[in-house]
Amino acid sequence: MKRKNLIQKFWNYFLLFVTFIVVVFVLGIIIYVIIKGWPALSWEFITQKPAAGMREGGIFPAILGTLYLIIGTIIFSLPIGIFAAIYLNEYASKNRLTRIIRLSIVNVSGVPSVVFGLFGLGFFVIFLNFGKSILAGSLTLALLILPVIITATEEALKTVPNSYRQASLALGATKWQTITKITLPQALPGIITGSVIGIGRAAGETAPIIFTVAAFSQPNLPNSIFSQVMALPYHLFVLATQLPNAPEDMQWGTALVLLIMVLFFATIGTVVRTRSRLRRVNL
Repeated sequence: MKRKNLIQKFWNYFLLFVTFIVVVFVLGIIIYVIIKGWPALSWEFITQKPAAGMREGGIFPAILGTLYLIIGTIIFSLPIGIFAAIYLNEYASKNRLTRIIRLSIVNVSGVPSVVFGLFGLGFFVIFLNFGKSILAGSLTLALLILPVIITATEEALKTVPNSYRQASLALGATKWQTITKITLPQALPGIITGSVIGIGRAAGETAPIIFTVAAFSQPNLPNSIFSQVMALPYHLFVLATQLPNAPEDMQWGTALVLLIMVLFFATIGTVVRTRSRLRRVNL
């Protein structure tokens, strides 16, 4: 008995140590980026257009372009991903076909992002003739994160006890009413978590947008969904690798702004998830 307790304590402390290392590592990266990038942050840096071959001025077009891409990705990916997960979990029969579909979704989530970029170039940019545009980039990023959203939503739906569904149906509710009024609200925290992870990934991707939307230099602001835009991930890549003698503070400042944007969306997701859980507990 004592030996089992010792083994249990060992693994508890070991897992605590590993978790501590991961947290310290992540916080270290965030703090380092803040320290290096904070001197570059100013109102002019955030609101002005690039100048002097992008070695001076600001990054406002890249910020706006990234926001457009994130919003477009959310518009296309969330409804499709959530409805697909609802169908797989609530309506689809449990047979070989659905198992193949689930396996395919899991496998697609591991495909390198550059492959999605090449697909977006061939299908959206060339075949559908969207050109390098916000529309093509948003659709490509939506395809990239769809597997994450579908998988996370389906797993969240599975956590809702079947007794909730049965009680709702027994009271005369339709299946769709049960899903919208009972199942989805209960699964909302998990859905939000998966969505935030997917959106964060999309915001930081470089390879897909290189092929479908990102411009090396585009100081003019976009005027339609078919406009090409600058984006923070690609702009950071350009500053770090394509511009000789580019100011280092601009590179770190761009990285910090991108980090702030990702953390902003993650914070919103956390707040909504927490309020949803509290509301569910109070009910």
